[in-house]
Amino acid sequence: MARPIIVTGAAGFIGRNTVAELNARGENEIILVDELGKDEKWKDLVGLRYEDIVTPEEFLGLIEDGAFVNARSVIHLGACSATTEKDADFLVRNNYQYTRVLCNWALSNEIRFVYASSAATYGDGAEGYDDADAVTPTLKPLNMYGYSKQMFDLWALKHHLFNSAPDRSHETSGSNIVGLKYFNVFGPYEDHKGDMRSVVSKSYEQIRGTGEVKLFKSYRPEYKDGEQMRDFIYVKDAVDVTLHFALQPADAPGGLLNCGTGKARTWIDLATAVFDAMGLPPKIEFIEMPEQLQGKYQYFTQANDAKLRAAGYTKPFTSLEDGVREYIQEYYLRREG
Repeated sequence: MARPIIVTGAAGFIGRNTVAELNARGENEIILVDELGKDEKWKDLVGLRYEDIVTPEEFLGLIEDGAFVNARSVIHLGACSATTEKDADFLVRNNYQYTRVLCNWALSNEIRFVYASSAATYGDGAEGYDDADAVTPTLKPLNMYGYSKQMFDLWALKHHLFNSAPDRSHETSGSNIVGLKYFNVFGPYEDHKGDMRSVVSKSYEQIRGTGEVKLFKSYRPEYKDGEQMRDFIYVKDAVDVTLHFALQPADAPGGLLNCGTGKARTWIDLATAVFDAMGLPPKIEFIEMPEQLQGKYQYFTQANDAKLRAAGYTKPFTSLEDGVREYIQEYYLRREG
């Protein structure tokens, strides 16, 4: 019997694309963990091949009863990813405590564990975007979502779970885990995220409806309007990085790693790429930023990818223009055909 691969958040954005890529690689023995709810998220699973789908709560009950101990890996992408979520207790339970339970279970059964951290842990970037272990405790996230992700990063560091160490407190046979700090991921199947969708998705919708894109004005003199910068990563690359580490043995090297291209681009670059993909001239309007965002806005993000490269990921990343073109033309335009 094939050893299953467990994907949490499997009906989500990165999760759905991860399952599709596993299928493309011939992997069908997959356990999906997610809540489909009452919206249309289930439609994104149509056409995928997997063994079973269970809710997060059901999954906890199953592993308590001894299920899936022969799993090959856990790819833990399930979380509340809303940066505007105000319920701190909910975020602690969902993003931190649940992750601890899964991690401890995976380690005790020598199962590879890869989980989603976030570039939101870097806060305003005052400490840079270096994923070195010594830097992680100094970071100051700007919102509770980012802090809920940092909580687990810090717990894993405290217990030496990223690399084998003689003083590690968890009694395992040298299993390591991998945390991936996803930067600004964009691509197909993010529609259900609503306001948390990428600006690529939002821009396409705006252009289709009004012929123009609205971007936030800058409130810092060193950045002109629209020249705030982000590290945008195409979801296919984010999935490839994820599977590069998830499909390794449990005792393979681990680490807390940036998952970004290492190249910051402006919002104007992004909007222009969307217009180009749609065959239209750029038309951009700059609007006021909501007050609640003004003190919690990242003006610049750029992954330091040296540690990722040193960990063995060597493939080049898709350019912003190529990723946006494929996304718009192969997903939106073909679908609306």
